[in-house]
Amino acid sequence: QVQLVESGGGKVHTGCSLRLSCATSGRTFSRYAMGWFRQAPGKEREFVAAISWSGSHTDYAESVKGRFTISSDNVKNTVYLQLNSLKPEDTAVYYCAAAPLWSDVVVSSPAPYEYWGQGTQVSVSS
Repeated sequence: QVQLVESGGGKVHTGCSLRLSCATSGRTFSRYAMGWFRQAPGKEREFVAAISWSGSHTDYAESVKGRFTISSDNVKNTVYLQLNSLKPEDTAVYYCAAAPLWSDVVVSSPAPYEYWGQGTQVSVSS
């Protein structure tokens, strides 16, 4: 059973930065596309960023392009999400997810993701 544990969330002011981490364990398959999603109170869970299993391909939601960066360390089995220039509308619980795939592609929809973390809260105040 794959386990994902997010960390790095917190309370910051507008314009500040955070770095989220997602540590994976129990992996029996070597190729996982990874993604970050977020859910704000009263809203649907939405896609934020994704990275292919090799790290060669990335994708971002329009709302975070140029501000957030996804990266992976396949030796440490950890995925990161660097959040810069944070805005109050970025306030949400951020979830890490893993999708076992043979193809080296990014996945921006939640359906293919089989494993999810418990989430980490990011709160941005103006």
